[in-house]
Amino acid sequence: MKKVIIAGASGMTGNLVLEHCLSSSEIVEVTSLARTRTNKEHSRLNEVIISDFTDYSRQEDLFHGVDIAFFCIGVYTGQVPGKKFREITVDYAIAFAEAVKRGNPNARLCFLSGAGADRTEKSSASFARYKGMAEILISELGLDFHTFRPGYIYPVTPRKEPNLMYRILRILYPLLRLAGSNSSIKSTELAAAMFQVGLNGAKSEILENRDILEYA
Repeated sequence: MKKVIIAGASGMTGNLVLEHCLSSSEIVEVTSLARTRTNKEHSRLNEVIISDFTDYSRQEDLFHGVDIAFFCIGVYTGQVPGKKFREITVDYAIAFAEAVKRGNPNARLCFLSGAGADRTEKSSASFARYKGMAEILISELGLDFHTFRPGYIYPVTPRKEPNLMYRILRILYPLLRLAGSNSSIKSTELAAAMFQVGLNGAKSEILENRDILEYA
């Protein structure tokens, strides 16, 4: 029986990962770290409000004995100022990973990154540069670490798209599927793959879109 902790369970992918965890007979407890309550009720769910995702000094007990950790917090480029974008993309992720290691150095951590994540940190795109930076820093912690780099994530459940580009991508999704296995993925496929890897592990640390589809 596994103990799980999730950061970002209110988001598109994180919420689906949470549903997989709550539906699994192999998961005994799920702790969801959130900024606001979702009012989701389940006998195995412990929803905890977090005011500062860069400091878990008051919540160390939540990470004790955790077997599987999912980090699904993210923000779209342009939604917040550059400094905040880096804080969410890098600092939130590292603080979470370090807390996981303190709670159980043998835990498995699944990190929602993105296609093009650049571990050389030379990319002109802040998203790629910061995702790559977060990947490196987490990898250096020595956890059983797997980073997921999906292409365009098609939201199976309709939502209000964050910007014009995503409205266009949603319309063009059928064509993106024809472009090959490394271009796009359904939100349900991504969540299923993250859950399966969290539960059973994977052969590689870095999972590109085509690899994620295989686990889905």
